[in-house]
Amino acid sequence: MVDEAYDVVVVGGGAAGLSGALALVRARRSVLVVDAGQPRNAPAGHVHNYLTREGTPPAELVAAGRDEVTRYGGRIVAGRVEAAAKDGDGFLVTLDGARSVRARRLLVATGLVDELPDVPGLAQRWGRDVLHCPYCHGWEVRDRRIGVLATGPLAWHQAELWRQWSPHVLVLLHHTPAPGAEQAERLAARGITVVDGPVAGLEVAGDTLTGVRLASGEIVALDGVVVSPRLSARADVLESLGLKPVDVEFGGQVVGSQVPADPTGATSVPGVWVAGNVADVQAQVIVAAAAGLKAGAAINADLVAEDTRDAVDAYRHQARTMFEQDAWEERYSARPALWSGRPNPQLVAEAAELAPGRALDVGSGEGADAIWLAERGWTVTAVDISTTALERAAAHAAAAGAQVASRITWTHADLRDQPPAEGAYDLVSSQFMHLPGDTRRGLYARLAAAVTPGGILLIVGHHPSDLRTTAHRMHFPDMMFTAEEVAASLDPTAWRVLAAETRPRAAVDPDGRAITIHDAVLVARRLSPS
Repeated sequence: MVDEAYDVVVVGGGAAGLSGALALVRARRSVLVVDAGQPRNAPAGHVHNYLTREGTPPAELVAAGRDEVTRYGGRIVAGRVEAAAKDGDGFLVTLDGARSVRARRLLVATGLVDELPDVPGLAQRWGRDVLHCPYCHGWEVRDRRIGVLATGPLAWHQAELWRQWSPHVLVLLHHTPAPGAEQAERLAARGITVVDGPVAGLEVAGDTLTGVRLASGEIVALDGVVVSPRLSARADVLESLGLKPVDVEFGGQVVGSQVPADPTGATSVPGVWVAGNVADVQAQVIVAAAAGLKAGAAINADLVAEDTRDAVDAYRHQARTMFEQDAWEERYSARPALWSGRPNPQLVAEAAELAPGRALDVGSGEGADAIWLAERGWTVTAVDISTTALERAAAHAAAAGAQVASRITWTHADLRDQPPAEGAYDLVSSQFMHLPGDTRRGLYARLAAAVTPGGILLIVGHHPSDLRTTAHRMHFPDMMFTAEEVAASLDPTAWRVLAAETRPRAAVDPDGRAITIHDAVLVARRLSPS
């Protein structure tokens, strides 16, 4: 069973994962963070070099990050992600306990495992006085006695580096050849002593490291031991997607593995990002957090691009289908009444004083305009593409009385294919007939041709400025128009434009706010031939 679906599932709840999750939830994405609760820095007492968070205990930093993510609506669960697999355009993520969730994108921030040299006692003191990073711990052991456990050529670089924090640095040869002449000179120049090994174990008094014991039995007094653990990416989830870690070398020594990714954390598997130590073995906490932010922003941008592609497809489909008969039938069938039942206000304003004659009501809908005209003596041809709308309109007309109903002819037609007769109507009224630009212009030309000499063409639409408001409008700018555009399409030798203007109208938006909308209103009289 699939329990939920999210925009992004973040695997790993350390600095990288939480930072990426925070960026994503603030971008209004649905996010699930799955955290196994095995932070690499758990043995350390404090986080260092994290600006404004210097000296913060790791658990405290994580707790604060969790609070920030959940405050913006993110969800965090304890557990382990066992595998992930492509599922259509997204992923199916399997958690322990046979739970599954779907995700559009994955951010994997599972960190790494420090594989320590096989020396008794190292693991028990890891992160306290068995250290690896001078930027993380150097200040805390400054001027103390530091022994660098040489397990490869990286040891020489480590010794020179740690010398910055203390003048009391030793190199403990541990199954590693002695340095060559040039390297030995560099060490000697910095006052770094090389001690023959190997190291057999640690010396501890109470809960304090006092030194190391060599295989010879000799004790070397020390306050800290520096090691080079193998930094192995926790990549089980990524390997289930076909992403393999690669070796990382430093100073001629393989120091670990990480998963390749571009600068944003994007991997070679589309939709999968990595951040933190799983992708960068050298990343400290602040670097991991920054990588999480960068990955989160990249994921959101990728989702925005996908959302836009989907929206364009839907937009094009809607533009092709929304004015066809099936779409109108669906709209009318979904509600018992689609319109208010009141005549359109611009028709009332312009036709109230006209002498009754023959009228064409274009897109008559549920009949309010046609009935209003018939009540005033007009003979009305009411045309609509929807049979459901026409049936309702006819019922409303019958309710208005036999005399009114007898003046209206309800006509099922698509005027794009079945244009009205030329010169047949004293009034042609088109209220809010919004179509794609070329189609609309062609239809309006046919409507103009249907006006008899001396008759009135009335075209009303939603003004394009309404798209700037919170009014409920379909966002199709190409289908909006101004009265001036319609007026410009009329032959000035055949028409007298009585009004081409934008008229404000009070309205209430879907959230109940009072707003002002605007109607584009064209009123034109067809001139009689001279």
